[in-house]
Amino acid sequence: MKLIASVIVLLTVAAFTGCRSHMLNIRLANTSTTPISTIIVDYPTATFGKDKLAPGETFSSPVKITDQGPLKVQFTDATGKSHNYTGPVLKPNAEGTMEIKLDQNSATITPDPRDR
Repeated sequence: MKLIASVIVLLTVAAFTGCRSHMLNIRLANTSTTPISTIIVDYPTATFGKDKLAPGETFSSPVKITDQGPLKVQFTDATGKSHNYTGPVLKPNAEGTMEIKLDQNSATITPDPRDR
């Protein structure tokens, strides 16, 4: 009986070790000397945001890309001016890391997503 229970447990563990979710880590970085606020990152089928990033501060969010579409970034600079940028087209199951460097005038998106 112990042998059967051990085999069942081993098979269950083996089945779950091969399963993993494809995730894309999106990292925001404020490269300017003043705060940036109301940061919105829009990607296919979802959105995340950050209220404020202090100078030199970073923030990361893992996301699951389930549909194809462009990455869009919106933020407000220290003077209250809103900025909008469109980045690369993301594909389902993209994974890796994407960095979005923000300053008071622009967003630089460095893609590294790999789709499987």
